[in-house]
Amino acid sequence: MISSVRGTVLSAVGTSAVIEVGGVGLAITVTPRHALALRVGSEATVRTALIVRDDDLSLFGFSEPEELTVFDLLRGVGGVGPKSAMGVLAVMSPSDVAAAVAAEDDSAFRKVSGIGPKTAKLIVVSLAGKMQAVSHAGRPAPAASNSVSENVLVALVGLGWSERVAAQAVEGAMATVVEGEPMTVPALLRLALTGLGPQQFGDRHSAGQQPAGQPLSGSEAR
Repeated sequence: MISSVRGTVLSAVGTSAVIEVGGVGLAITVTPRHALALRVGSEATVRTALIVRDDDLSLFGFSEPEELTVFDLLRGVGGVGPKSAMGVLAVMSPSDVAAAVAAEDDSAFRKVSGIGPKTAKLIVVSLAGKMQAVSHAGRPAPAASNSVSENVLVALVGLGWSERVAAQAVEGAMATVVEGEPMTVPALLRLALTGLGPQQFGDRHSAGQQPAGQPLSGSEAR
């Protein structure tokens, strides 16, 4: 297993880099973002995964250990090969992947070329509980918070509040969350509903929307 290479960058274009090690140029598949960070003529160290097949030996390179961890986890999901795993990392950072899995948001993976709805759902299910090391690797995962807040906003609108009032309630609830503290949809929804209170509920009724569960008056029934 070749776990890393260090040498002079001979080329770095698109998703391919060539690094000279001991007089031999090794072709390595990398993400476009990684390729842009490599400088031709300079020395670079790249963490690698060697994929061995009957008729092929392929090196995949990563700039961070978390990327390699996510790559290996993704390849463990049925239907996800090394190219698809690299496709995920090309559009999502490791913390983005951790956030999407934590929020059970498979839509982020459906945006990756070659990954369909079934595989996207399978990624979320298969990686659940396996991303703690990545999500706590020193970088926050803001996508999770965004997804949670969006889900709460949709829930409030579904309960009958206007989008404007619901957005204000979600914003107020998010302001009370301690920075770095994980937040789930049910917990944030409770905070938002507490912030709305009976006055906001009355505002919704006066705007012409009947509060859920409250019977119509005689005149309204007619």
